[in-house]
Amino acid sequence: MDASSLRCEFPVLQRLAYLNAGTDGPLPASAVRAATEELRREAQEGRAQAHFERRSELSTALRAAYAVTLGCEAVDLALTTSTSDGIAQVLSGLELSPGDEIVTSDEEHPGLLGALAAARDLRGASVRMVALSEVAEAVGSRTRLIACSHVGWMSGSLAPAELAEVDVPVLLDGAQGVGAIGVDVDALGCDAYAGAGQKWLCGPDGTGMLYIAPELLERLSVSRRGYPNLADPNEGLQAQLHEDARRLDSLLLSAEAVACALAAVGVLQAAGWEAVHRRASTLATHLAELLTERGRAVAPRGDTTLVSFASADPETERARLADAGVILRNIPGRGWLRASVGAWNDEDDLERLLEVLSP
Repeated sequence: MDASSLRCEFPVLQRLAYLNAGTDGPLPASAVRAATEELRREAQEGRAQAHFERRSELSTALRAAYAVTLGCEAVDLALTTSTSDGIAQVLSGLELSPGDEIVTSDEEHPGLLGALAAARDLRGASVRMVALSEVAEAVGSRTRLIACSHVGWMSGSLAPAELAEVDVPVLLDGAQGVGAIGVDVDALGCDAYAGAGQKWLCGPDGTGMLYIAPELLERLSVSRRGYPNLADPNEGLQAQLHEDARRLDSLLLSAEAVACALAAVGVLQAAGWEAVHRRASTLATHLAELLTERGRAVAPRGDTTLVSFASADPETERARLADAGVILRNIPGRGWLRASVGAWNDEDDLERLLEVLSP
């Protein structure tokens, strides 16, 4: 991979040490051009039959590109608007009942916690939290689902490999996984994997994906039905859902958003996924080492792209870093700052962070 050429794809890096892909990734110039071209087309040609055919073609291409990032078949992948969207589809579709238990970890993102709270409040299911490293062994007789992060958003720790062996469905929040590290849903043994298009895949807000194993798909009810996820919408009340994962598609993704996401994925795919993942994780490990040398305690982490480290006043220090052109985030409720290190970053970005940090 030509790291310098990849870096040149992202205009924001000309000004900033951008270390915030765990929130939103940097947007490639080619993705902006792709979205702009779609909007230009819509403005000049209107939005009639050709527009909808174009949107369908783009969606088919994006579904295939996203499937590559998860190591799954395109027929097993739904297009969503976010990680949270896919998570909610699974939890609502399971139709859990009072007495059913969901096991999760104590370091989950609000995008998962909100859906878990809905299952508790609306369905009567119970939610049990344990350490992320203990979720596989926490399965009990009432457990109907494990729902947790693949990569913990707070620290960058990894879900235990033992999840592949449990006897209940596993739903992984892959917001910090897909695009950042190699993902193979078969090897993970998960039944559902929800991911984001706007984070490590550098696409626009409002894009995402959901892998769903065929066995679990058969069990899910689909209350949200509309034109995109019906096999033949013109059949009216008799219209049936698509037989594959398209039945879980979000009801509207704009042509410009899909084109933008597709172009962004294309930039990374052209660089080579294995090389992208290796460079990002290597840089992140190096940053963790440098921070430790400077006396900053680094949170326990796996071989991932997130590096969380101690800060006496995270919000104030984050703002000061931003003023100096270094963009990262703080973790609410914890004394941590979090750097998200991508393949588009370089040693200068890391040094710029270290130079601005307080001793």
